[in-house]
Amino acid sequence: MNKKTLIKHCIITNDAIVTYPFKNLPGGNHPVIRHKSNNKWFALVFELDNTLCVNLKTNPIDSAILRDTYDFIKPAWHMNKTHWISVEVNKAPIDLLDNLIKTSYELTVK
Repeated sequence: MNKKTLIKHCIITNDAIVTYPFKNLPGGNHPVIRHKSNNKWFALVFELDNTLCVNLKTNPIDSAILRDTYDFIKPAWHMNKTHWISVEVNKAPIDLLDNLIKTSYELTVK
């Protein structure tokens, strides 16, 4: 999967929009997917060591279980490590990735 396809997976409703809040910073081409209705983030797309990744929100218990279960899920890069995870996109099964995106969306919609 490439960055463009990942972004399409993140646009799960009409309330999901792509923004680029870091575009004026060096290396700032990191799409942030957020809610149009409340402006809250639910996905941050980035590359780390030439690996496509996405940060997604989870509840703290699920976050710990996911990190312990899957080697491609790690504490979130540059975000709260209790509530966010980083997923190495091309190592994750698509159905799991889609479920994690949906969960992140639902946790931030309120």
